[in-house]
Amino acid sequence: MIIPILLVIASGMAHAVWSLFTKKSLNKSVFLWMIMMMCTVLLLPSLIIELWQTPLSLGAYGLLLVSAILQSVYSWLLSQTYELGDLSQIYPIMRGTSTLLVPIIGVLFLKESLSVYGWIGVICMLIGFLLLSGLGSRSVQSGTRWQMLKPFIMALCVGLCTTSYVFVDKLNLQNISPLALLEVTNIGFVAGLTPLVIRSKAVKREWQVNRSTILLGAVLNPGSYLLFLFAMQQAPMAHIGPLREIGTVFAAFLGIFILKEQQGMKRIISSFVTLTGILLIGMWG
Repeated sequence: MIIPILLVIASGMAHAVWSLFTKKSLNKSVFLWMIMMMCTVLLLPSLIIELWQTPLSLGAYGLLLVSAILQSVYSWLLSQTYELGDLSQIYPIMRGTSTLLVPIIGVLFLKESLSVYGWIGVICMLIGFLLLSGLGSRSVQSGTRWQMLKPFIMALCVGLCTTSYVFVDKLNLQNISPLALLEVTNIGFVAGLTPLVIRSKAVKREWQVNRSTILLGAVLNPGSYLLFLFAMQQAPMAHIGPLREIGTVFAAFLGIFILKEQQGMKRIISSFVTLTGILLIGMWG
C-alpha cells in the first residue's frame, strides 16, 4: 500500500505546483492550452496504436467520449476560475468539493450512512469553505463580497466536474491503459480551450514570457494525473483519493508566500481545516 500512497502524495504536490504556474501566467487559457498541447501531441501515437491493436466495444468508446467532454468543460471552468480567484482561496475548494459532495449525496439519496468521524469531516469542510468564501467577513462591502463569492462558485463548479470525470475514468481504466486514457483526457482538455485561445491571439506572447514554466507545466500537469491513475490501478479510489488533497495545504502556502496573496493566516487555517475534513471523510467516514 505504501507505493500507491507515495504516488498519490506526489500527484497532489505536482498538481499544486502547476496550478501556481497557471496563476502566475499572463493568459490562463493560453497557458493551460500550451502545457496540455505538448503532451497531447506526444501521446497521440500511443493512443492510436493501442486502439488499433485492441479495439473497444461501442459502449467503451462512448465512455471515453464522456470523459473527453467532461474534460472540455473542466478546462474552460478551470481557466476562468484561475482568472477570477486567488490560488489560496480557490484551490482548496476545487480539490475538496468532490470529497464533500459524494458522502452527502450518498446519505440523502442512496440511503447510506456516515460515521461520527465522517460527519465531523463534513462540518470541518463546510467551515473551511465558508471561511474561504469570504461570506463571514463583516468588513467586506456587498459589491466586494460578490466579487469574492464569484470565484468561490466557479471553484465549486470545477470540483463538481472533477468529481464526475474521476468516476468516469475509474470505469474507463477497465478498458484502456492509464497512458491511453490520459491522452483521451488531454484531447478533451485542449478542445475545451481552443476557441478561447484562437480568440485571444496571445500564444506568441505567452511563450516569450513564460517559456520555462510552460515546459515545466507540460510535465507536471499530465504527470500529476498519470501518477493518480497508476495509483488507482493498485488501490481502491476511496482509500487513496483523499490523500491527494494534501496539495490543498501546499497550494495555500504557495499562494501566500510566493504570490503574496492576502488573508494569509486565515486561508492557511482554512486549508488545514478543509484537509482535516477530507481525511476524516476519506479514511474514517
